[in-house]
Amino acid sequence: MVDVKVVRKASARIPTALGEFTLHLYENNLDDKEHLALVMGEVAGGSGVLVRVHSECFTGDVLASQRCDCGEQLNLSMKKIAAAGAGIVLYMRQEGRGIGLLDKLRAYALQDQGLDTVDANLALGHEPDERDYSVAARMLQDLGVRSVQLMTNNPDKIEALRALGVNVVQRIAVQAPANADNAAYLLTKASRMNHLLDLDGLLPLKSPGDPPDGNGRRPA
Repeated sequence: MVDVKVVRKASARIPTALGEFTLHLYENNLDDKEHLALVMGEVAGGSGVLVRVHSECFTGDVLASQRCDCGEQLNLSMKKIAAAGAGIVLYMRQEGRGIGLLDKLRAYALQDQGLDTVDANLALGHEPDERDYSVAARMLQDLGVRSVQLMTNNPDKIEALRALGVNVVQRIAVQAPANADNAAYLLTKASRMNHLLDLDGLLPLKSPGDPPDGNGRRPA
């Protein structure tokens, strides 16, 4: 077991349309990735700090891909932080739930052939979710946060962070509207990965002629 350590290497002011943030870049002894903390306001010593632990998604965050809800979750989280005047987005370089961009694109191709996100990962020799939150926990410790309100729909993320010593006092939902391209993806998140999503009105977004989901079911 690695004793995970993080080092804050640089910080810079980042003015945005939502207000001014500070961006901290961290290095660590667990992987060779540069993870980031986007911080607004005073968080050191804070309790119930709004926190989003966001896994990098090039296609959703940068290209605004409609295949997932990642970009919308990032934007919603930043808006919630701006409204509160303080909070943190940890931007973790764990593309594709930890499998990397190359295999994420390969998984997309398999999904277009009818597999869901879970089965596509398994077909490529991966676990459904290979993310590790050890570095994220150490980053929150370095930022001096005492407890957090975690912006997530994923209960496994809450339990993982709690196991690493993060005091999660509340979950804040961050659900974006579904669209025809991500409806099956969101359904898989809810039905196979236990994500806490309101699925009302989700299935009708898929037309009857669309391929079945990964469980062999055609949309209603």
